[in-house]
Amino acid sequence: MRNGKGFTLVELMVSISITSILATLSVTKLDGFLAEMRVDNEISQLHRLLLSARNLAISSGENVTVCPLNTANTCNTEWHNEISVFIDRNNNQQLDVSNQELIFKVKDPITLSDQLIYGKTRNKVVYKPTGQLSGLTNGTFRYCPKNYKDKSRGIIIARSGRLYTSSDIDNDGKDENRSLKEMSCD
Repeated sequence: MRNGKGFTLVELMVSISITSILATLSVTKLDGFLAEMRVDNEISQLHRLLLSARNLAISSGENVTVCPLNTANTCNTEWHNEISVFIDRNNNQQLDVSNQELIFKVKDPITLSDQLIYGKTRNKVVYKPTGQLSGLTNGTFRYCPKNYKDKSRGIIIARSGRLYTSSDIDNDGKDENRSLKEMSCD
């Protein structure tokens, strides 16, 4: 009798099966982790952009607009596109270079399959020189990653102009706003 060193075919097949099951589970978890990191990154960038706009309004003493601009440099509701910050001197919701309006800061578009929602028809955020929002209501930005709606996060803009990031207040794995309402992508 020889004492063989190595695996039998059955042992090899069991090892490969276990390895493939573990690899499948880890890839699934990795996708969720990557979606969560993408959401955190986008929320952080948007938060910094809004803070910069508010600070610009206070320091310049003029209204500052945050919005996605179309090809005609007019604010629109396509928040998933590039978002611009500019001083809108004539308050026409349009970037007028002829009126010496310049873009102060720009945020890159989000991942194509994800959503960034700000109300249903809201096309801009305008900060007054006091740092407050221009208009009567506050608003919520909601970032919704594709296939991971439970990882959605948001930024709430109060009428005072202050920003609040959503968090998982009730420890159910989903972010809520300050009124304990879950971030929804519907």
